[in-house]
Amino acid sequence: MKKIIFLTIVILCIGYSAYAFLIPKESDTPLLVEKKEEEIVVEAHPFIWIDIKGAVQKPGVYEVEEGIRVAEVIEKAGGLLKGANTDFLNMSRKVEDGDVIWIYTEKEIEEFKEGKTKIEYIESACHCPDVQNSACISNTEEKQEGKVNINTATKEELMTLSGIGAAKALAIIEYRKTNPFQKIEDIQKVSGIGESVYEKIKDSITI
Repeated sequence: MKKIIFLTIVILCIGYSAYAFLIPKESDTPLLVEKKEEEIVVEAHPFIWIDIKGAVQKPGVYEVEEGIRVAEVIEKAGGLLKGANTDFLNMSRKVEDGDVIWIYTEKEIEEFKEGKTKIEYIESACHCPDVQNSACISNTEEKQEGKVNINTATKEELMTLSGIGAAKALAIIEYRKTNPFQKIEDIQKVSGIGESVYEKIKDSITI
């Protein structure tokens, strides 16, 4: 009887030991830690389009980063040509999408001052008649004379002329896009502007 009890106790001890050995304790169970993927933030750099013309090595349209300055656009265009005039340029100004930068030569500026040629655009951070432009001129000398430049005047400026309403002003702007006026008499070629209107405005206009 004692042997049976002893064997039973031995068997129970062996069974318990096996159970304890094979079944891991709760504390021994490895913890599964969920790792969150790190969020990668990529800073966006919007791009804009700039048109640079005139006395640069590689004039053309360039896609550039927003916030770029006039000097950097010139650099991207290969730099200035010999004889380029930058007196009218604000080299540090930030350009905007759709801007035009027009670089003139010393010779062109001199000819303009002497009245031998017409310059439409020089950097002055203004809005030209037909396009938002980072390099344009409003002819200062002509403005001082009180005359309206029919090649560069805005719709509102043209409407200050006697007999020129909104429709005629728009007709002038549309005409000069493909046919810049060579002399003030040419304004009569615009539909709706005849000799009688011309006689009223001839002393108030210039090119």
